[in-house]
Amino acid sequence: MPIYEYECNECEFLFERKQRFDEEPVAVCPKCEGKARRIIHPVPIIFKGSGFYVTDSRPSSAHAPAPKGVSKKGKKGREEK
Repeated sequence: MPIYEYECNECEFLFERKQRFDEEPVAVCPKCEGKARRIIHPVPIIFKGSGFYVTDSRPSSAHAPAPKGVSKKGKKGREEK
């Protein structure tokens, strides 16, 4: 079960509750009985390995050689002047 963090809007008391996903969020502060709200924290994401950067996923168009028999505009057999 996940642990959710809450904050009271009136007394700014921070508290945590271990709850199931399908349970309703806590609406009342246990300290002053004021209105409480759930605090959502961002989750850090770390990308590891190849393929996450432009230089890893594909060659740049300026340095990539054109396939044989295909000009820069993609017409076979005819080269642009």
